[in-house]
Amino acid sequence: MFFHPFGKYILLLKAVFRKPEKWNIYRKEIFREMDSIGVGSLGIISIISVFLGAVTTVQTAFQLVSDLVPKSVIGGIVRDSTILELSPTISAIVLAGKVGSSVASQIGTMRVTEQIDALEIMGINSPGYLILPKILGAVFTIPLLVIISISLSILGGYLAGVASGAVTAQDFINGLNTGFIPFTFTVSMVKSIIFAFIITSVSAYQGFYTNGGALEVGQSSTKAVVISCIAILCADYIVAQLLL
Repeated sequence: MFFHPFGKYILLLKAVFRKPEKWNIYRKEIFREMDSIGVGSLGIISIISVFLGAVTTVQTAFQLVSDLVPKSVIGGIVRDSTILELSPTISAIVLAGKVGSSVASQIGTMRVTEQIDALEIMGINSPGYLILPKILGAVFTIPLLVIISISLSILGGYLAGVASGAVTAQDFINGLNTGFIPFTFTVSMVKSIIFAFIITSVSAYQGFYTNGGALEVGQSSTKAVVISCIAILCADYIVAQLLL
């Protein structure tokens, strides 16, 4: 049951990464997808990130009931949890809902309206033309969104901590500067690239093999989001286990 769709997925990826006929056409599509995925998702990622940092700060301060633990620890906890887990994983799950459903419905609609069949009749490598720009656009832009998310989460945590009186500005900044391990940022970037690939490739697979009409397109979009989220969480565990 699992191996048949997985095999179709691998064969689709093989067709996607076949050498393009004309890079100029692909380049234009890649920039269009980067704008759609990156700029189009900036607003929701920014809002979520600020509140994630704020909530993390407030809850961490609530749990630090001992006077023996310095308040500066809050800054370090917010920094590490944001970089390693919250920003890459939560952003990816949000983008799976926004970008993944869009990719699946777009390609699924092209399939049921026979536009993909028309491309193949004209001799165009339809998986490469339709899917490769989306994958590359996501791989380039989602890590940038994660970097923005990390910055805004830490800023949100700082503002929430100072505004609520849970931690002073100096203690929070001291916590940020204490014990930082640069490798955690590398792990975060690796996660974001893998998540970007999962979101676009899985969603494109669901859309590409849609059969039927509008109802089936909706079902493909739903399956794309669900499977992408599960795959993201599995990949999150595997990357953490291998790199940390």
